[in-house]
Amino acid sequence: MKNRDQIPGCENCMHCAESIFKHLSPEEHALIEKEKVCNTYKRGSVIYHEGSRTNGFYCINSGVIKIFKTGIDGREQIIAFAKDGGIIGYRSILSGELACSSAKVIEDASLCFVPGETLISLVKTNGNFSMAIMQQTCKELGEANSFITDIAQKTVRERLAEVLLNLKDIFDLDQNNVLQISLTREELANIVGTATESVIRLLSEFKHDKLIDLNGRKITLLDIKALEKISNAFN
Repeated sequence: MKNRDQIPGCENCMHCAESIFKHLSPEEHALIEKEKVCNTYKRGSVIYHEGSRTNGFYCINSGVIKIFKTGIDGREQIIAFAKDGGIIGYRSILSGELACSSAKVIEDASLCFVPGETLISLVKTNGNFSMAIMQQTCKELGEANSFITDIAQKTVRERLAEVLLNLKDIFDLDQNNVLQISLTREELANIVGTATESVIRLLSEFKHDKLIDLNGRKITLLDIKALEKISNAFN
């Protein structure tokens, strides 16, 4: 029997303005609460592997997850992040295919696993929820298309500037303009799609040009307008 005191409530996820769960009825909320199984995960924990068969999807109550694919050389390519209120692993449930990516914790996380049958049932019976799922899928597809275009047409310098701006949009800045996400240089390189050495060199150049400041893994954005210009964000 589940100890309800140890299971995170769904309120934070379901009442989030951008959450797909805002479309559920009280009865459907109750169904999610009944069926879910929640656990905590430390940084470095793998939630699921690319190519594995998943039996459900995950709701993120807290923490940060990186979604990545692994190349033939074994190097990761980070394609997305998920944080509080987000869901991961749902596309393979809807498509009936093996997981097309891997998910790993980069900030200690609390996740709730919901069986795939529950997701399929909600999609079949709740039109607004189904539309929200489709919109989220299309949004992720659009982001993937933009990433492919960037890889093909932008320099590494432009891509790094764009990645820093995207991280600002996803995780926000504190009052001192410090990015509210801590990533290793290798993880940054795995987002940009280049060698770690190239990211280290470019970060040093950005610091020298007073675009950013560095303090270990913490990155302060000093000149956002200049980074936007470098990234060709509005071209």
